[in-house]
Amino acid sequence: MSNMHEKVVYQIYPKSFNDSDGNGIGDLRGVIEKIPYLAGLGVDMLWLNPFFISPQNDNGYDVANYTEIDPLFGTMADFDELVSKAKEKGMGLMLDMVLNHTSTEHEWFQKALAGEKKYQDYYILREAKEDGSLPTNWVSKFGGPAWAKFGDTDQYYLHLFDVTQADLDWRNPEVREEMFKIVNFWLEKGVTGFRFDVINLIGKDEVLLDAEDGVGKGRYTDRPIAHEFLHELNQRTFGRYENIMTVGEMSSTTVPNGVQYSNPKNEELSMIFSFHHLKVDYENGEKWTKVDYDFMELKKILDEWQEGMSKGNGWNALFWNNHDQPRAISRFGDPVNHFEASAKLQAQTIHLLRGTPYIYQGEEIGMTNPNYSDIHDFVDVETINAYEELKEKGLEHEEIMDIIREKSRDNSRTPMQWSNDLHAGFTTGEPWLKVADNYHEINVEKELSTGSIIEYYKRLIALRKEMKVISEGNYRGILMDHPSVYAYVREYEGEELLVLNHFYEEPVTIEVPEEFQNRSSKYLIGNGKERELGSSITLEAFETVAYLFGK
Repeated sequence: MSNMHEKVVYQIYPKSFNDSDGNGIGDLRGVIEKIPYLAGLGVDMLWLNPFFISPQNDNGYDVANYTEIDPLFGTMADFDELVSKAKEKGMGLMLDMVLNHTSTEHEWFQKALAGEKKYQDYYILREAKEDGSLPTNWVSKFGGPAWAKFGDTDQYYLHLFDVTQADLDWRNPEVREEMFKIVNFWLEKGVTGFRFDVINLIGKDEVLLDAEDGVGKGRYTDRPIAHEFLHELNQRTFGRYENIMTVGEMSSTTVPNGVQYSNPKNEELSMIFSFHHLKVDYENGEKWTKVDYDFMELKKILDEWQEGMSKGNGWNALFWNNHDQPRAISRFGDPVNHFEASAKLQAQTIHLLRGTPYIYQGEEIGMTNPNYSDIHDFVDVETINAYEELKEKGLEHEEIMDIIREKSRDNSRTPMQWSNDLHAGFTTGEPWLKVADNYHEINVEKELSTGSIIEYYKRLIALRKEMKVISEGNYRGILMDHPSVYAYVREYEGEELLVLNHFYEEPVTIEVPEEFQNRSSKYLIGNGKERELGSSITLEAFETVAYLFGK
C-alpha cells in the first residue's frame, strides 16, 4: 500500500486534451501522442473521464455500454495501445466508472421498457402514491423531480441526475454481478486504477421515504449498506490484484464516512474525493453567485479533513481542479498580477499535504478561466439552465454573465493549450469548445522553454517520491487563526516539515511558532527567495515556503 502514497495522478478530460484527427474533439490517439509529455512530468497514473458509448447528455457520464469505446474517442485497439505505451513509461491508467446509474439508452433499460421483468429489477421502479403524486418528494441534482414516468406503465423510475440517467438497484444481486463483470473486464485489459463516480449514492434504502427537507440527499447518501456494497466490489474485483488504485467521488460526505471508505482495514477504496473546500465561494451555499471566497472557511475545511483522515487512517485525494470546477488559479489566486506565484502556491499547498495529489490537465501551466464574453460560447447544459433560471429571477444579462464566467463547468473544459498555433495546437479543425484567448501567453511549448511552473510541479512530484515525511507523515494544522496564511506541519519518525502558504498580495510578517525557534532547519522548496528561517518571516505576495527540521 505504501508505494501508492508516493503516487501522483494526472486527470485527462479526453474531449479537450488533444485531437488527433481534426474533428475538433480530443481522442485516445491524441492522448497517445502526448505520452512523452506526461511521462516527463513524473506522474504515475492517468485518469481519463468516460469514453464509453454514450448519447453524451452528461458528457459521457450517461453510459450506454460499459465495455465499448465510443467511436467519438477511438477504438479498442487505440485503448490497448494507450495502456501499453503508458505502461512502458511507468504510468497506469485509471478509468472513470459510472456505476450508480446507466443511460436510458443502455440495453438493460431498453429491455426493461420492453417489459422484461429481469431488467425492470435492475432499476429503482416505484408506483405513485395513493393520491397520484410522485413516489417521493426527492429533487434531482440537475433540478426538477428525481422521478420520471417509466414508459407507458403506472410506474416511475428514479434518476438522481438527468432524466436520461436511471439509477441502478444495487440491492439486486444480479446488478452487482453485472458491475463486477464490468470492472473485471477492464482489469483484464491492464487497467490499474478506477475512479468511481458518485459511489456513495449506491446504497438506497429498501423503502424510499419522503425527505423532511424536500430535497432528499440524506435519504440516499452514505447509507451504511453502501460500505457493504463497496467491500463486496473490492473483494470480487480490484481487491484480488496487487496495487490497484481506487478513488471514490463522494457527494456531500462526512469525515467519519471518509475514514470508513478509505481505511485499508475495511477493504473498500484507496482514497476519496470530498468537495466541501470548493464551495467556499458559494453565497449561502448557492453555486450561481459571485462572492469573494472565504479563506478562513477554506483553511478550516482543509484542516478538518486532513486532521480527521490522518487520525482515522483514512486517505484523501488532494485537488483544486477537475472537469466540474472553475480553474483554481482564477478562483483563489491572482493570474493577472501574480501568475507564477499563484500557480506555485496552489501546487505546493496541495502537494505537501497528506494524501494523493491530482493534477488536472493544464493546471501545470497555469491555465485560467477563459472569460468568454458571449453566452453562446458556453455549451455546458448546467450553465445554460442556470442562465435561464437567473434571468427568471430578474438578474440583468451582464450580471448573469459575471456569475457564469466565474462558475461554469466549461471553465475547466476549454481545450488544452499546447502551443501558439491556431486553436492552441489542440486541433486542426474547429474545436468543440472555444479555446481561451490567452493561449498565446499560456501554453505548454512556451512554458517548457521559458516558464517555471511545470518545473515546480516536477520538483513537488519528485519530493513526494523521495521523502517519507511527505508521502507518509502525519498532519497538524498551525496558526489556524491567521487571516491570510494556511500553515501546517508534517511529521514522520521525528522529522518535521513546516509549510507556510500565503494566499494574498499584501506581504505579511509572521512569528515562527516557538517549537521551531532556535532549531536548525533546511530550506526545502518555495516560490520566493531562498532564505534561512529566523524567529519571524515575511511572506511576499502569494508566497509558499517549506522548511525541513531533522530528527
